Amino acid sequence: MSELVKLTAAELAAKIHSREVSAVEVAQAHLDRISAVDDHVHAFLHVDTEGALGAAKAVDEQLAAGEQPASPLAGVPLALKDVLTTKGIPTTCGSRTLEGWLPPYDATVTRKLREAGVVILGKTNMDEFAMGSSTENSAYGPTHNPWDHARIPGGSGGGSSAAISAFEAALAIGTDTGGSIRQPGAVTGTVGVKPTYGGVSRYGLVAFSSSLDQAGPCARTVLDAALLHEAIAGYDPMDSTSINAPVPPVVAAAREGAKGDLSGVRVGVVKEFGGDGYQAGVLRSFEAAVEQLRALGAEVVEVSCPHFTYALPAYYLIAPSEASSNLARFDAMRYGLRVSDDGEHSAEEVMSLTREKGFGAEVKRRIMLGTYALSSGYYDAYYGSAQKVRTLITRDFTQAFEKVDVLVSPTTPTTAFKLGERVDDPMAMYLADLCTIPSNLAGNAAMSVPSGLSDEDGLPVGLQIMAPALADDRLYRVGAAYEAARDAAAGGSLVHQAPELGGTK
Repeated sequence: MSELVKLTAAELAAKIHSREVSAVEVAQAHLDRISAVDDHVHAFLHVDTEGALGAAKAVDEQLAAGEQPASPLAGVPLALKDVLTTKGIPTTCGSRTLEGWLPPYDATVTRKLREAGVVILGKTNMDEFAMGSSTENSAYGPTHNPWDHARIPGGSGGGSSAAISAFEAALAIGTDTGGSIRQPGAVTGTVGVKPTYGGVSRYGLVAFSSSLDQAGPCARTVLDAALLHEAIAGYDPMDSTSINAPVPPVVAAAREGAKGDLSGVRVGVVKEFGGDGYQAGVLRSFEAAVEQLRALGAEVVEVSCPHFTYALPAYYLIAPSEASSNLARFDAMRYGLRVSDDGEHSAEEVMSLTREKGFGAEVKRRIMLGTYALSSGYYDAYYGSAQKVRTLITRDFTQAFEKVDVLVSPTTPTTAFKLGERVDDPMAMYLADLCTIPSNLAGNAAMSVPSGLSDEDGLPVGLQIMAPALADDRLYRVGAAYEAARDAAAGGSLVHQAPELGGTK
């Protein structure tokens, strides 16, 4: 394995911009790594070798001409979740419905990455239309956790988290509807951030649940995540939900936090997250992380958010309802898969046959749940009631943030479970997002940062940090301080402890 792929994004950028190494060398090292290990990991659905080397060459030419780098991340390789459109490059959302589709336009996130000189290596695997917690719902096969190939890498963005955990990319983009950036980050030992809803444009993000979906950064360090966050964030008039406000100073906060002083920071431990259903090793890791925050000078108190216990059922009414509406666009008439287009079937029959073949079991399940929840006579009882619960959860956050600066909890109740273990038990699968869903419902910012390894199975555990809307910088200050203390105690970065690829542990 090339030493280049082990470097952080910030370290790679420094070497590229000083011309110690070329962006082409860095891109090729990562492409070689993908060739060497992705048969085992299956993080990528599409690798754009020509496009990546072309983008890297353009960065080198700009630097050779004496021009300033387009951004602090110019030349750094990135893996892009296959739910964001890329002009002329396949975007499948992990579904047969969009197999082979070449979008005619870039998502705003994609455009911003290109303008920043970031080298997009390719598109990563995901649960179909972002519906899942294990990346087992992909129509193209599951992704494997680099820590143990018999286990899941989280979902729906398991491809993005696995790519950076396996050193196939320095950075990645994920999307988070109910925890799909943070939960994969927790179980692969990487950093994942859900920005404030509206802080990153959703234009070109193929919609699952429009009031919940949010793109965000995946990285191996908090600083790298902050640099990527800054590159993709900001107001976009193409997205009606985009917030017209300055991007929080996330990079400055990460650098400040790395100094290791949390004096004056009030941290709230969410009382409702823990106990039955939580793996003992996860809880012990969380308790140790809280003690570390206290040792860094933070004031730690317990905070009750009583309506968080209703977040899971509320989410599984709201998200499927919005999915039922959003996925109606895949009708076999305009783009994507079309079945039985032989002139002998009516448009309605073609639509039905196409959706039957093109959608997987989990997508069908959620469409049916959502359609039922929105149907006449049931709307108020189900969807309407869930929205009321959403308001109560938002009020819980508001009241909590009057007392503390950030809230903390385990990111997910367990470490990575085995592939196939929960496929036939949707409720057990949904429980993986127990701790992450409230932040999506409320729209505030949240991060998962690795908190070591479980003493039960030696697998990664995540610490979740939650902050108020548009206070994303608090995540980075606290996360960077904790990360620095964790690495100092462990004698090195957690991600570098991942076992060699090539088989299960």
